Amino acid sequence: MYRYSNGQISLADFKQPVGMNLKESNRWVKKAQTIPWPEIEKRYAALFTNRKGNVAKPLRLALGACIIQAEYGYSDEETALQIQENPYLQYFCGYPGYDDEKLPFDPSLMVYFRKRLTPEVLGEINEMIVRDAKERQVKEAESKDDDDSDGQPGTGGNSGTMIVDATCAPSNIRYPQDVSLLNEARENAEKLLDVLHDPADGKKPRTYRKRARKDYLKYTRCRKHTAKMTRKAIGKQLAYLRRDLDAIDGKLSLGKNLPPRQTERLDTIRTVYEQQKYMYDNCTHSVPDRIVSVSQPFVRPIVRGKAGKPVEFGAKLDISVVDGWTRLECCSFDAYNEAGNLQEMAERFRAREGHYPSRILADKIYRNRENLSYCKAHGIRLSGPALGRPKKGETRDKAQDYRDECERVEVERRFSLAKRKCGMGLVTAKLRETAAHVIAMSVLVLNLRKIQCALLRMLTYLLEILAQNKNWALVQWTFIDVQKSKTLHTNSPIRKKFQLFSLITFISRKSTYFTIVVKKFPYRSLLCYPSATFGTT
Repeated sequence: MYRYSNGQISLADFKQPVGMNLKESNRWVKKAQTIPWPEIEKRYAALFTNRKGNVAKPLRLALGACIIQAEYGYSDEETALQIQENPYLQYFCGYPGYDDEKLPFDPSLMVYFRKRLTPEVLGEINEMIVRDAKERQVKEAESKDDDDSDGQPGTGGNSGTMIVDATCAPSNIRYPQDVSLLNEARENAEKLLDVLHDPADGKKPRTYRKRARKDYLKYTRCRKHTAKMTRKAIGKQLAYLRRDLDAIDGKLSLGKNLPPRQTERLDTIRTVYEQQKYMYDNCTHSVPDRIVSVSQPFVRPIVRGKAGKPVEFGAKLDISVVDGWTRLECCSFDAYNEAGNLQEMAERFRAREGHYPSRILADKIYRNRENLSYCKAHGIRLSGPALGRPKKGETRDKAQDYRDECERVEVERRFSLAKRKCGMGLVTAKLRETAAHVIAMSVLVLNLRKIQCALLRMLTYLLEILAQNKNWALVQWTFIDVQKSKTLHTNSPIRKKFQLFSLITFISRKSTYFTIVVKKFPYRSLLCYPSATFGTT
């Protein structure tokens, strides 16, 4: 059962204790104002079809807690504690006033929030946030033409640029090795046998668990593992595991049952044994749908071919970047060829914008015959060289290729920010649906960060206007490192336009707060333009 909340309240109506004075300039206050909560709540309420039972937590609390967790990387317990202690986070989560008497919810509810907010639901919420931000930009008439197209509309009225790429979101699992995987499966089988055994049935079947543990430690403590040693250790662990599975089958044949969760674990152990036995007998190292983790059997090895990480273990995903807005196009724990999703991405772009993009910036792997034919038929220019050997006398536009490659880097920036700051770098969720939620939530937080940077872009635009006067220059800046509690001051006249832009870019990425002072030459008085402190993401 779901009950609608009272909607967005202003900060002035937020009940605060005596002496507490919350500021409108806080980033969580501004972030709360950029999210269309009523529209999202209608979509969230549709998930609750039953009109009876306990009232569910409001959408703003559930989604707000997930955003806070993705922003900071907190655990479930720490997320609940931070909301209890921080008044700005309580305002962001829709509290009517500051209340630190009790936790906002039990930390275990975070699992249900992640299950309820599926990637499909988060995708719709992401579209609502992007659409609302675009409408706000049009109303304010402050946005520039950020279209990355060539400036010439494509055939058929196409316009805009779509940048696509694929990556892997690694899961938090131990690096899989055959011996350690079999040892983990054996230990889980022994625990299941302990659950099934009843002392009234007589003596427990012999498992040789101490001897198996001793053999495993003897192998792992050896510095150098030869192929002969590894094969011998795998053979021993297979024998121990086969004995445990036979004992479990004997217990199950007597009419005993396991709970559903332990039954799934037993099925996973059987699959691990079958796969390892097949590779051991056939002297191979590959098998279809290979399980690399007993606790997360849905995780598959993803061959990426990158330096230092040729294989990653997690979900593979495709994203698209249009005008700086990021969208999750595909996410799967099974390996797939990302080139097969290009046409679907272009069709979704057409459904949103009403036309196809004039160009698509992508890797070489996307340039197969099917995609080239599709793009040619719809008037889309797909970046990159043509297939096959270059034609005689053909001259490539190297300047255009260079621009395409430079602009395609934007999607790499999105990946980098999502993995460093938004939780995509290491997915700690243990279930398939919750892991998919973490990936979709990281994309949503990326767009919220972009909206929050609008103030900084406006500041850069104002400084560009000031810099046109030769008598004005940026002579002092201060940035404060909150983590190290250090304040650095630098005095240096900056006259050139590109230096001013490089300074603003450096400040926006490296600091949390900065003060900009503009003076007029000679240094007699400060300009009427005051020094101001701006918060960045």
